[in-house]
Formats: sequence, C-alpha cells, structure tokens
Amino acid sequence: MEFSLTPASLQEWPGAVLIVGIHEGDFETQLHPLESRFDAPLTKILEKQNFQAENGEITSFQLLQNSPLKLIVVGLGKLEDLSVNTFRNAAAKSAKESLGSEGPLGIFFPWKKLHSKDLINVVAEAIRLSLFKDLRFRSNPETKQPPKRIEFIGVDTNDFDNFKNISPICSGVELARELVGAPPNSLTPDAIAKEATKLSREFGLQLKVLSREECNRKGMGAYLAVAQGSDLDPKFIHLSYRSNGPIQRKVALVGKGLTFDSGGYNLKVGASQIELMKFDMGGSAAVIGAARAIAELRPQGVEVHFIVAACENMVNGSAVHPGDIVKASNGTTIEINNTDAEGRLTLADALVYASKLEPDSIIDLATLTGACVIALGDEIAGLWTDSDELSNELTKAAHKAGEGLWRMPLQNSYKEGLKSMLADIKNTGPRPGGSITAALFLREFVDQSISWAHIDIAGTVWSEKGSGVNPAGATGYGVRTLVNWIIREN
Repeated sequence: MEFSLTPASLQEWPGAVLIVGIHEGDFETQLHPLESRFDAPLTKILEKQNFQAENGEITSFQLLQNSPLKLIVVGLGKLEDLSVNTFRNAAAKSAKESLGSEGPLGIFFPWKKLHSKDLINVVAEAIRLSLFKDLRFRSNPETKQPPKRIEFIGVDTNDFDNFKNISPICSGVELARELVGAPPNSLTPDAIAKEATKLSREFGLQLKVLSREECNRKGMGAYLAVAQGSDLDPKFIHLSYRSNGPIQRKVALVGKGLTFDSGGYNLKVGASQIELMKFDMGGSAAVIGAARAIAELRPQGVEVHFIVAACENMVNGSAVHPGDIVKASNGTTIEINNTDAEGRLTLADALVYASKLEPDSIIDLATLTGACVIALGDEIAGLWTDSDELSNELTKAAHKAGEGLWRMPLQNSYKEGLKSMLADIKNTGPRPGGSITAALFLREFVDQSISWAHIDIAGTVWSEKGSGVNPAGATGYGVRTLVNWIIREN
C-alpha cells in the first residue's frame, strides 16, 4: 500500500474512490466543491437520508462519472469535539467501505481544524491496519482487495513530516496479529523461535535461542517448571538491535510467550475461554512485532533487547503440581499455589535475564490477569511502575498510537498476600487486587536500580467484534506503543 500527498484539489482529483469527512452543521458550505463538481444536490440528498454527520456515521454514492466512481461521506461529529482519534476512526471505517474498488483512493478531511504533524500518519496507519485480514488458514481465501494507492487531498505540507514510518510500524503490528491469531498447533515455541530467526536474518538483528538444557544451567527453575508439562521443548528467545554510533539509551522489552495455556492442573473451565488461550503469547507477539518495526526503522542512539520465554502450559505426568516449590534464576523460591498463574513464573526468569543485561529500562507485556480485564475492559491495558517518568513516557507513546493505557497502583501493602509459609513467595495472592499482586510479584525479579514497567494486555490483545483500526480477532496491541516509546527523541 502506497501513500502520497496530491496537489490536486477536491474538484479535480481524478482517482477511483473519494472519501470526504464532514462535521455536523453547515453541510452546504462543506459540500459545495463536490456539488459543483458532480452537479448534484448532495446536501439535500443527505438531509433526505437523515444523515447528521455524527461521529462514525457513513454513507456512500455510486457515481455515473468516470472518475471518481464512488463517493464515501463519513461523519466527524461536532466541530468542537474533533480530535486525532476522530480522524483515526473515521478513516478506518470509511476505508473498509472502499474495499473491492480498483484504482487510487483519495481522502479529504478538514485537516486544518487540527494542527498536528502526526495527523496524516495517524490516518494512513488507520487505513492500512483497518484493512488487514489474516487469511492464511482459509482453503479458499476470497476477499475484496484493498486499494494499492492512497492519496491525501488538501494537506498543508507544513503540517506533515513524511510517510517513512508507516510501513515498518504497520508491518510490525500485522506480524503481531498473525502470531496471536495463529492456532496453537501452528504457532509453537519452536515456531516463534523460527520467526525470530527469520527477522534476525532479514534485518541483521543478533539472536540467541536458549534450549531447555541451557536454561537449566542458568537456573531458570520457574520458567522450566511451567514448560515441563508439555511435549514441546521451550525456547528462550533473545533478539537484539544496536544502532551505529554512540548509545544513549539501552532498553529491554520482555513478552509473555505462552503459546497455549491449559491452566495446568488448575485446568481452565467454565467461562475461562480455554479455546482462545492461543492468545496468551500476545505479549511476545507485541515484542517481536516491535522488533520487526525497529529493525527496519533503525533508530539511532538506542540498543534494544527483545526477550521471550516461550513454552506451553499443559497437563501430563510430568506437569508441575499445585503446591510445588521451584527456584527462579535469582535464587528466589516460589510456592506455586495456582498452576494457572504460570505467565508470571516464565516472566520471573525472563526479567532476571533482562536485568543482567543492565539496561536503563525494562518493559514487560503480558496477558497476565483476568482481574485487569474486569477493571479496565477490552480497550485499555493496565500499567504498573514505580517511575513517574517512565509512566509519562509510555502513556504519551500509547496516546500517540491510539492504544488505551491506564496507570494502576503498586500498593506495597498488598505484597502481604504473596507471603508463603514455606517459600520466599507465592505465585498468587488473594482474589481482590489480583492484577496488583501480579505486578508486585514481577517486581521481585527486576533489579531495583533499573526503571521498570509492567503492562497487562489481557483485555486488549483480542477483539471479539473489532472496532476502529482493529479487525475482529488479534489486535497487535502494544507494538505501536513500544515503537513510539523507543523512537522518541532522546
């Protein structure tokens, strides 16, 4: 998909499908250039259709002229309420309406109402991501083709940088969606390792993949305890990117990598959605998707480590028991009082490993707790950190990406709920505040001299119906937030 600015006016643009965004009120002024071009009373037609230009409202016209063949009008709501998100969602919705049309797609919004250098990129990103479909597992993947060329009409070049980041970032999001959406008999720990190998070869990233034996030598007892119930070997994956020249920031991104989570002996039952537990590696998908984007963008002044402890949580005669005590690689002993709280066990050893790299910051992403879904729903991820600076940076990066993120409390007194009678710590605390005690557990495995944040994406990793830029299914949540955070000005 190619994006460009066009010098053509709304009256002259010669493409196949034209998208026009209008706000509530005074349709005649807004639509005058089109009425004169098509010699059609569009305002009266919209009024007869009871079109109010409410946010997201959409209608379309098949035109008899040779160009354009189709006109799509999308509502932007009230003028005073216009926002970047308004444009993002309107572009996504109207782009879907254009599917199947051949020739260039033109888009005209009231760009000058919002002064933002990111605005055009936001809309371009929304168009591409909203049209993504994962058809790999269809025997007869018939689909309407998306437009190959998108042209922006009426854009002041002073309010625009360039499109160079669009393809790398969207490719990273699409990769994450494919990883999360793949069935667990396809996306195994070995398959994730092979994807990392592919990225390392294509983009020159450094790669280490530790075997079960190598992890055992490093004392990763928590991670390996989760993996021991599966017939599939675990794969501990470490990709790294280092820019040329002096390094100003060194960061580590850690993603939970459970390619399938049965719950272990605390088997998922009832409304636990065991059939969807392929998405329990959504954190690792975000991290690998970010690696894909960063490797192509090649930002300067940064060193980034991408870490995934991939495995399955299954049930067999060798599986970990509720009540077992294991030792993590930092020497901490853990009483496993719930085998379905396995993600934090794999992350424990991954966070110890990341800390030994001595980065300035560590960010972990995980589909960690149902408690976070109850608290924040499926559009907002939870953020836990002791650092106000890191919280502000990540919140800004998420806002720019259009990904919901909300800082949650790290209530130290709740750590009492993790006390074990036998070991140093339990892997779960009381049910109330479960997402907080999960974050407190993870913090125990991070070097306290390192700035750290935990992002719980249990709600945002998957969308049942799809909305905005996200189709139904895997969302690729986190890739854009991580990339925005990394490529910000040092």
